[in-house]
Amino acid sequence: MRNYDLEFLKRFSLVIAFLVAITLGLIVAAIALHRVLPPEVDPAAAKRTENRIAPVGAVYAGSTGAAAKAAAAAAAAAAAASQVAYGGTLDGSVIYQNLCSGCHGSGAGGAPTLAAGQWSARIAQGAETLYRHAIEGYTGSAGVMPPKGGNPALTEEQVRASVDWMLDNLK
Repeated sequence: MRNYDLEFLKRFSLVIAFLVAITLGLIVAAIALHRVLPPEVDPAAAKRTENRIAPVGAVYAGSTGAAAKAAAAAAAAAAAASQVAYGGTLDGSVIYQNLCSGCHGSGAGGAPTLAAGQWSARIAQGAETLYRHAIEGYTGSAGVMPPKGGNPALTEEQVRASVDWMLDNLK
């Protein structure tokens, strides 16, 4: 090999060694930074934090405040209406068919079916007791009734309507 070829190989080797050293240094720096920087916050945790520290209310003053208050009240009413089960219907048959029939149709969990004989002891306790057990739930020797039939989106009026429908349709 010629002398200038050896010189070129030495310099080329030095450049490659220098680039390898820089690469290794960058890798070590990235690992060190990764350990130092805080991890990304889970979006669900960030949302919970935002909800927890959100202001409880707002101050409305003057004509712009009145408009903002009216808009907020309308938005709250729309949100509340959208969270009512079965579109807010008070038709007991609709609620029974969609929710209650799962247990009261088959007798699951000790639930009385629509046979009049199974309801006589319950009816004797009074309608308010039936409503309370349906709304708040009941656990006893006769069986288990989850609060609002297991659907917390039901209103008390809807629960009362479904209980009334069931009592009116006993066989």
